[in-house]
Amino acid sequence: MKALVVYATITGNNEEVANIVVDALRRLKVDVVETEISQTDVAAFKDVDICVVCAYTYDEGALPEEGMDFFDELQETDLTGKVFGVAGSGDVFYGDDFNKAVDEFEKAFVKSGATQGTKSIKIDLEPYEEDVENLQVFAKDLVAKAGR
Repeated sequence: MKALVVYATITGNNEEVANIVVDALRRLKVDVVETEISQTDVAAFKDVDICVVCAYTYDEGALPEEGMDFFDELQETDLTGKVFGVAGSGDVFYGDDFNKAVDEFEKAFVKSGATQGTKSIKIDLEPYEEDVENLQVFAKDLVAKAGR
């Protein structure tokens, strides 16, 4: 089983989220590649079973600027048969806009025809112990769904 974990980060928090997911997937014997969003072509998702995006929300609900082309392309790519998961770190200070990028990437994956493998995860600031546990379950759920 193969997975691609793509992240966007300013503070390093979402890279840490991605690293936790990658470690959890590797412990589950998944062959994983981790890349930064601006260095990744959406077509790379076609070569894996599990597609993961870990993205931050900027300011009042904005998606990562360096990931806008990726986001647009994701919505236009056919990922039918692929399993996806979305996680992200944000700041609850922004209220209704907290981790809006997670919701938007989830919608983009659905539009691509991919199957949601687990509930999306929204983390306040940096991942703490409970978040690490949730991300490990996130990875387990993705592998279970992809292994049908």
